Amino acid sequence: MQISPVKALSTKLLWRFSIFNIALLLGLILWLWCESQAVNVVQPQLPSDGKLQCVSYSPYYHPGQTPLNPNSFIQPAQIDHDLAALSKQFNCVRIYSVSQGLSYVPEAAAKLGMQVYLGAWIGWVAANNDKELDLAISIANKYPKTVKALIVGNEVLLRGEQSEAAMQAYLEKAQRSTMIPVTYADVWEFWRKHPKLEANVDFVTVHILPYWEDDPQAISEANQHVVNVMNLLADTFKKPILIGETGWPSVGRQRQASEPSLINQASYLRGFLQLAHDHAWQYNLIEAIDQPWKRDLEGTVGGYWGIFDTELTPKFAFTGDIKPRHDATAIALSGALGFALFIGLAFFSKTREVYMKLGLCAAGIVFGISAWLQAQYLVSACRNISEWVALGGLAFLGWLLVISLVWRICQPTKHHVLLLKTGVLILAVAAISATILLIVDGRYRDFPISLYALPVLLLSFSSVFLDIDVKPQRWLGYLLSAALMPAALYCVYLETENISAYYWLGLCGLLVTALWPKPQTSTRS
Repeated sequence: MQISPVKALSTKLLWRFSIFNIALLLGLILWLWCESQAVNVVQPQLPSDGKLQCVSYSPYYHPGQTPLNPNSFIQPAQIDHDLAALSKQFNCVRIYSVSQGLSYVPEAAAKLGMQVYLGAWIGWVAANNDKELDLAISIANKYPKTVKALIVGNEVLLRGEQSEAAMQAYLEKAQRSTMIPVTYADVWEFWRKHPKLEANVDFVTVHILPYWEDDPQAISEANQHVVNVMNLLADTFKKPILIGETGWPSVGRQRQASEPSLINQASYLRGFLQLAHDHAWQYNLIEAIDQPWKRDLEGTVGGYWGIFDTELTPKFAFTGDIKPRHDATAIALSGALGFALFIGLAFFSKTREVYMKLGLCAAGIVFGISAWLQAQYLVSACRNISEWVALGGLAFLGWLLVISLVWRICQPTKHHVLLLKTGVLILAVAAISATILLIVDGRYRDFPISLYALPVLLLSFSSVFLDIDVKPQRWLGYLLSAALMPAALYCVYLETENISAYYWLGLCGLLVTALWPKPQTSTRS
C-alpha cells in the first residue's frame, strides 16, 4: 500500500480539528438532553383498581431459556414469582402452550385470583398436537373458574403448518371435550381468509400488530389502524371478537414508518387502552416480559415487546409523563473515561496548544459516550458468539481508527497512516457487506448506524478538511465507492419511509468521500 510522506498539520488545520470535535460534542449533548426529557403521553382511562385485562406470558427470559429447546422446563417457583409480579398489573395471562412446565400456570394463577387464556400449541406433528391438546383440555376442565378460554393453535394457518380442515377438526375435538369456551388465534388477515372457522369457535381471536403489518404503520396512525381493522372484522364476523395480541416494540429495527422506541411503545399501548375503554373491546397485550430468545427468529426487535424487562422491572407507567432515557450516570462515566483517555494521548504526544487540548477533550468525551451507545446496541443486537465477534470487532475497529486518527494528528508517522488506510479499507468492505445483507435479508436486520457514525464522521472530515490521506489505491477507491453507494441508495428505494435508511445512506456517502481518489494533477514539461 503506497504511503505518501507524512506532514504535521498546520495551525489552521489543527484549529479545524478542534472546532469540529467541540461542535460534535455540543450536538451530542443537545441530542442526549432532548432524549432525556420527560414526554407527555396520552393518559388512558384505567379501571378503578388500575389493572389491565390480560397480557401474554412467556417465562423464557432467563439466559438459555427458550421454547425452541424441547428439553426446556420452567420450574413452578419461577412461575409463582412471575405471576406474583404480573398480578399487580393484570387480571389475566395468556399462555401459548401447556408443555415445558407451563401446565402449572392455571394452578399458580388461581392462588392469586388471576384468570388464564390457556393455549394448546399446534404445529406440524400430529402426535405432538394430540398430546398437547389432550393435556390442555384436562387442565381446562380441572380449573374451570380460572381458565377463561381454551385457545387451540396460534397463527398455525399463518405459518402454514396445518390446513383449515385440520384446524376445524382440532377445534371440534376441543368443543366436544370441555365446557370452557374454545377459540383459535391468528392475525386478522388470516381470519378473513378463513371465515368458516367462525363456526368452530365461541369467539374470534385476532392479532393486530401495526408494526408487523405488510404496510407498517407509523405510530401516529397505529391506533386508528386498530379501529379500522376492528370495524372491518365487525362487518365480517357475528361472534364476539377478542384482540388476542396487540403491542409495540421498545427496541429494534424500524420498518418503513414503524419505529420501535420506549416512547412509541408507551404511546401505542396507552392510546390502545383508551380505545379499548371507549369501544368496550376485550384484549390481551403482547407481552408481559421481554423475550431474548425471539431475537433468533425476528432479529433485535423480537426480544423487546415486553411491558417488563428481563429484570421484571416495568419499562414505563401507564400514568404520568415518561422519560425515554435513564442512563445519565453511565453516559457521564463513559464520557469521563473517554476524556481521561484522550488527555493521556495529549500528554504522551506532548501537545501544548490549549485549543488542541480542548479539541482532544471534546473528542475524548464524544468517543466515550459513543462507546457506551455502541455497547447498548451490541447488547440488544448480538444473539450469539459469531455476532459478538463480528459486530464487536467492528466496534473495536472503529475505536482503533478514531484513536489512530487522533494519534496521527498529534504525532504523525507512517505507521499511523498505514493503520488508518488498512482500517478504512476494512470498514468500507464491512459497510458494503452490511448493505448487501440489508437488501437481500433485511426484514430482521438492524442498520448498524451507531457502529459507524463516529469513525465515519471523523475520517471523512479529516480526509476532506484536514487533508489527511486515508484513501486506498485509486482503482480500489473507485471500486469500493461504486459498490457502496448504489447499494445504499437501493436500501432507501426499498424503504422510502424509513429514516434509518437515509441515515445509513448519509454515512455511506461520507465514507465514500474518504475513499474517493483525489483528482490527478497533470504536470507540463
